[in-house]
Amino acid sequence: MDVVPLGPGFAAELGGVTLADIASDEAAYAAARAAFEEHSVLVFRGQEVTDELQLAFSRRFGPPEVTKVGSQGTGSHFVILSTIGPDGKVVPPDHRLSLRSKANQLWHTDSSFKSLPALTSILSARIIPARGGETEYVSTRLAFERLDASLRVKLENSFAWHDYAHSRSQIAADLATPEERAALPPQCWRMVWKNPVNSRGAVYLASHAYAVEGMEAAAGKKLIDELMQAATAPGTTYLHQWRRGDVVMWDNRATMHRGRPWPAHEPRLMVRTTISATEADGVDTMRLAPSQAAE
Repeated sequence: MDVVPLGPGFAAELGGVTLADIASDEAAYAAARAAFEEHSVLVFRGQEVTDELQLAFSRRFGPPEVTKVGSQGTGSHFVILSTIGPDGKVVPPDHRLSLRSKANQLWHTDSSFKSLPALTSILSARIIPARGGETEYVSTRLAFERLDASLRVKLENSFAWHDYAHSRSQIAADLATPEERAALPPQCWRMVWKNPVNSRGAVYLASHAYAVEGMEAAAGKKLIDELMQAATAPGTTYLHQWRRGDVVMWDNRATMHRGRPWPAHEPRLMVRTTISATEADGVDTMRLAPSQAAE
């Protein structure tokens, strides 16, 4: 297996290995898992992707999420990211599918708004536009290491609230449906996720984050905004330009990402599987103990 670095201190392309190899071979999985822990974003080129293969590959890394209410693919293990309507035509820019795609253009980490956050997301390119539609990544691990030591210590002992409706409201007030709001109440997570394998910490934030536990609202929002800006500063990103047959996976504990725009009239179809974090991935260290919650 060849590991070719891609981004500024993170992200790598894995060559000489396929999704099928990793799904079926223990040594191939171990090598890919080590690369995942080290590089946070892994790119596989030229894959012959089917839903079945993507799911088998995904299961190697842990338990797959069941897609939430309100998304394309609800009740399955697949999230369908598309602006193609039931009639096979591209939906207009004010359609809910287009607005949801626009929401994904905010910097975020997947599933921080869920009661069980995500370890990794695996995204495969099925239909891609002629130009645009890239996915951009930053390392929140490197962002954490760039912070002053005193701030790092503060964040390690701080917790932030995440809410799906908060991020969607930045696009349209009613983009999160009542059913989604009921199914996805706010969640509180430690602001630094420490990787159990290498003990490296990463800022854990997203567009879903709206408040810091125990901090006055304006001050908490200011801290979140400053951390988000620092993490996504110019020169810190890896921009993935999709080709047909590409599969990209990323560590939601140590990265943020966002989609980039593409011509509204061009179709785009991506399929994502998402793997929940487990105790082995450090999720139990992220929870706010009841005794720590503010009165």
